[in-house]
Amino acid sequence: MSNSAKAEAVLALHRFGMGPRPGSIAAVGTDPRGALIAELDRPLTLTAAAVLPASAKAYRTVADANARRAARAKQAQQQAKKQQMAAAPVMPEDQTQGQGQAQGQDKDAAEMAAKQAAEAVPDPGRPIYLQEAKLRTEAALAADIGFAERLVWFWSNHFCISANKIQSMSGAYEREAVRANTLGRFVDLLLAVEGHPAMLFYLDNLESMGANSTAGINRSRGLNENIAREIMELHTLGVRTGYTQDDVISFANVLTGWTLVPPGDNPEHGGEFVFNPRLHEPGGQTVLGKRYEQEDAEQGRAVLRDLAAHPATATHVATKLARHFVADEPPPGLVEQMAKTFHDAEGDLKQVAITMVSSDDAWRGPPSKLKRPSEWGVGMVRATGITVVDPARFTAGQQLLGEGLWRPSAPKGYPDDEASWIDGVGRRLDIANNFAERVAATADPQAIIEDVFASEIAPEVKQAVGRAESRQQALALLFMSADFQRR
Repeated sequence: MSNSAKAEAVLALHRFGMGPRPGSIAAVGTDPRGALIAELDRPLTLTAAAVLPASAKAYRTVADANARRAARAKQAQQQAKKQQMAAAPVMPEDQTQGQGQAQGQDKDAAEMAAKQAAEAVPDPGRPIYLQEAKLRTEAALAADIGFAERLVWFWSNHFCISANKIQSMSGAYEREAVRANTLGRFVDLLLAVEGHPAMLFYLDNLESMGANSTAGINRSRGLNENIAREIMELHTLGVRTGYTQDDVISFANVLTGWTLVPPGDNPEHGGEFVFNPRLHEPGGQTVLGKRYEQEDAEQGRAVLRDLAAHPATATHVATKLARHFVADEPPPGLVEQMAKTFHDAEGDLKQVAITMVSSDDAWRGPPSKLKRPSEWGVGMVRATGITVVDPARFTAGQQLLGEGLWRPSAPKGYPDDEASWIDGVGRRLDIANNFAERVAATADPQAIIEDVFASEIAPEVKQAVGRAESRQQALALLFMSADFQRR
């Protein structure tokens, strides 16, 4: 393999994959573009996921634990009050001094007993989250190239939810709605994510009800516009693409009734999607100039199908993909090619990805785009050949660097531009030093340079690594170099 071929292979692994790992240069071979495309033909399923609960099951598990916790707390508080009443002395009417203080102490004791009883019931949400995190991270570490995994990560962030609000479903949501449709048609991905209970929960659609619906009239509760606005602004059309506030309101009415089965009401199907006609605003709605007369969940699906096929959606999706993989300011010609493929192939996301990596515009620029913390962290671990991680430690590191797994601060997800991440590069040094200390006994920096990177490392980095006072320092310098941090 020539030096130029090696350089293009390394660029392919950084820009489109998860970073070089032992054997990955050979896996790419002399045809990096062909290797990237070939990876898209392999199944994206996670075989180990069979041991993890489906999203509805995870939701019910946590809901059941919360119910038991509340019941234990109530029982403990009642028992404490009974014991206090039994032990309370009968006091003469003129000896009430200090009685208020004693009552306050009794109340504190009862509350403490309730808290201890509740905490005795384990929280299953955290272990489920960590199991999902482990599976996801190890899939990225084990991939030969990681292009398909990067696409999963991209779409999961594009259609983000937050584990801060719905931890139990966060990993299963990605597996069920995103991963299953990453290489399919955009319309199927859109329908899957917007109808997933995790998204409906995250964007507050569970309690949204039409003003003239049965529930709206009886409860005098109103419409929630969150999901309708985010679908248009973030998930499909993009900002300033012609839709109005009236369109948002109409679309929000269309989506009333999209909810989930309450876990307390149904121990077998709680947490699953359900269309509840009692919440749905009756009658037709007009969205983007088109009338939708359906009276059930098909009304919402019809709007989503039209949004998926809208020309603005093709441009919005193409721009975001090119920005994520290629450059903060992606080449206009590349965006146009990808948008055209999106339109011509009816939203075939695999074909859009193929168009991206087949275009010369995607390869011309130097590796100057700053990796997000998660990409950098996985790339660092991949370079050492490690394929098994401690999910608690790994997710803590991501949180420290400002990109907590499935924990974006807003529905727009984590940003993809350098300005949003450059101030946090200094914190990466602590992570790099800590990791280098743990792997110094087994990871050889020179071997990483020569074997993993095929010596495609800047000369000054090679020199700095060679002059390091210890293997730990050499590894930390390597991990903090631009060759690791940029793509």
